[in-house]
Amino acid sequence: MESNKNGRPRARVLFRVVLCMIVLGIGAAGMMALAGLKEPPAEAEHAERPIKVETVTAMPTDVEVYISGFGEARSLNVVAIAAEVSGRVAAVHPRLEPGEIIAEGELLFRIDDSTYRAAADEARAMVEGRQKTIARLQQEYEADRRRLKTLKRNKDLAAREYRRLKTLYEQDDVGTRSGVEKAEQAVNAAVDAVDQLSLAVAVYPTRIEESRASLASARATLERAQNDLERTTVHAPFDGRVKSADIEAGQYAAPGQTAVVLADDSVLEIQAPLDSRDARKWLRFNEGQAGTNAAWFTNLTPVPCTVRWTDDPEGHQWSGRLHRVVAFDPTTRTLTVAVRVSAAEALSGDGLPLVEGMFCRMEIPGNTLHDVFPLPRWAVSFKDTVYLAQGDRLKTTPVSVARVEGEKALVSGGLTPGDQVIVTRLVDPLENSLLEIVDPAASEGDRS
Repeated sequence: MESNKNGRPRARVLFRVVLCMIVLGIGAAGMMALAGLKEPPAEAEHAERPIKVETVTAMPTDVEVYISGFGEARSLNVVAIAAEVSGRVAAVHPRLEPGEIIAEGELLFRIDDSTYRAAADEARAMVEGRQKTIARLQQEYEADRRRLKTLKRNKDLAAREYRRLKTLYEQDDVGTRSGVEKAEQAVNAAVDAVDQLSLAVAVYPTRIEESRASLASARATLERAQNDLERTTVHAPFDGRVKSADIEAGQYAAPGQTAVVLADDSVLEIQAPLDSRDARKWLRFNEGQAGTNAAWFTNLTPVPCTVRWTDDPEGHQWSGRLHRVVAFDPTTRTLTVAVRVSAAEALSGDGLPLVEGMFCRMEIPGNTLHDVFPLPRWAVSFKDTVYLAQGDRLKTTPVSVARVEGEKALVSGGLTPGDQVIVTRLVDPLENSLLEIVDPAASEGDRS
């Protein structure tokens, strides 16, 4: 009884396993039969599709390098004009407003000159008084010199008379002692007069020199007073543009207080920093021709330059001239140069004139690169390689780039004349890819 109960479950399990294996075998046989009935798909043909590209023929040429710099146009001369004397402002130019053009020599403002005129008149009278004093002393000097000669003659006569009377009295007993004594008194008086006048005559040159010194001092006072009088009127030193004006009629002006700022727009100057490496390579210098013995950039070649307004680079441009090197900054490693533009050049053209305050781009012609291949900048990768079309296949070639100017790359090595350089923008193309070279004009027509 026990054995029967245990044997039945085992038989059922075995039966189920056998049944599953039979079902699986039938399924596998059916799948194999169906697979044998299915035909394999036709094998597709893999045709290589060419890349359409545009090319240019690489030809060496000489290219003049241009160095670019940016700077703000400034008037070359800007003068702050201040009152040189104090006083009440009596008159002001009627057009003394910012932006007005004041002609050279026109009155800018005038300070009340009554006090300075009186001081000048007083100094002039002092000079005239000193001149008259010197003239009087010179006349007295000449008169006293003549008078001294007379007194000396009188002294000699008195002494001779005294000797004669004394001899007559002592030898011949002629005359009286009183007469002799009176003759002696006359001699003493004559001697005293001569001595006094001699002293006065000797002092005259000193008195005249003192008077001349006083005259020089008076003349200096007069000159100072006249200068102060002239400084009461202030005129425009050149044809200038009024940048600012801070003076009005009736106000008090103090010396040194800025009243008007004038700008001389006859010459504009633009200062721009350049990369010192560009300056070293491309700026033109006259070799062996230094202007002075100073260790500075004195032999810079003053080449003509093109100036463009950055707000309208295509519509406004002017001609200038490289003038000098202003400074070298070792911190930023820049060389600041100055370009000057004359008023005639600034006003040339049909558009706006070049004026102070415009921010400009300067194009300075530099040295010439010989036998380089000009290519579009995008034709040279950041790895300094170009794609060539050799037959109908693409080839990557490393090149040496001498300089990049705007949208143009100047290749100095790696190419040979006649190479077909691909100028179509490609993104990681496969080496030896099949190419189809298209005519740029034809592709333009297709796009239109």
